[in-house]
Amino acid sequence: MRIEGVPKLTKYLLIGSTKAYSGKSAIALGMALGLRGKGLAVAYGKPLGTCLSSPGAGIEDEDVRFAVETLNLSESQMPSTLLYLDEETVHKRLRGEDKTDYRQSLAQYLQAPSGDLALLEGPANLEEGSLFDLSLAQIAETVDASVLLVARPIDLYIDDLLSAKQRLGSRLLGVVLNDVPSDKLESVTATVRPFLEAAGIPVLGMLPRSALLRSVSVKELVHQLKADVLCRRDRLDLMVETLTIGAMNVSSAMKYFRKARNMAVVTGGDRTDIQLAALESSTQCLILTGHLPPSPLVIGRAEEMEIPVLSVDLDTLTTVEIIDSTFGSVRLHEPIKVECVTQLMAEHFDLDGMMASLGLGDRVH
Repeated sequence: MRIEGVPKLTKYLLIGSTKAYSGKSAIALGMALGLRGKGLAVAYGKPLGTCLSSPGAGIEDEDVRFAVETLNLSESQMPSTLLYLDEETVHKRLRGEDKTDYRQSLAQYLQAPSGDLALLEGPANLEEGSLFDLSLAQIAETVDASVLLVARPIDLYIDDLLSAKQRLGSRLLGVVLNDVPSDKLESVTATVRPFLEAAGIPVLGMLPRSALLRSVSVKELVHQLKADVLCRRDRLDLMVETLTIGAMNVSSAMKYFRKARNMAVVTGGDRTDIQLAALESSTQCLILTGHLPPSPLVIGRAEEMEIPVLSVDLDTLTTVEIIDSTFGSVRLHEPIKVECVTQLMAEHFDLDGMMASLGLGDRVH
């Protein structure tokens, strides 16, 4: 049942997903910028916070902080996060110490947004938030919102979308298929899209895979690896698209280095030959394992080439595993990625169709 007290002047669109790291934040920002380009006033909110900022920065969701900065939102366009899902918050609920009616709290939370449309970023999947009565379906019902789902074409995503349709019913406005690999684009277009639309799930967009959007900054790698920066700390904003392991002889390594683009090269701190070869390739950073000091020759050349060199107190396998997991869960926290997703949305997302479905066509200025 819808909670009374939720304002009706602003329309609400809840952006959800069936799995974490599907690209909700990217789609939300790209959509917000596209709607602004059409003259609409857009508010943004994230009732459930999960991505806490670094220690000392205060309790703040990093996705929310980045959205505020990117969209230059005022307080009336950006309500603070209602609830942070950390371990202590969950345990208080489980122990019965927290008896808050969060659906009623959500109605109060949404007194603030103003504008033609409030974009609400939903939980990571259909179940997250259920402990607090704030699952995707419960939020949508409480605020009388339409739902746009973002899904990557991996694993059992079609089953997930069909299940979501059963649970969300007519609230499901449609789906965006995000990060579609080039070798799957034809089959998704010819087979999956017609199937979903026949099942009552409009496909409002199909965004092709982008190496840039999947990339990770050197700064993020420093954070994830707890690495020491040996030189060019001023270049940590470089973006890494691929990972290469320099564990072979120089001749073999050069063949891989020539094929890769914007890479991070992981190699032993004692492999001066590999390190120098990498610095002459499309390398964004060198990651030296074993916490072994590199040759001054390597540092000198890296300084000249403006390539950061990182040192980690880890073995190569562990280092590679951490970097791989970082690529799989990278967030949209770089302006260059915002430009990229905005362009992809302009080319591959039916913004006018979505606006028509929401009844916003007459609000275009």
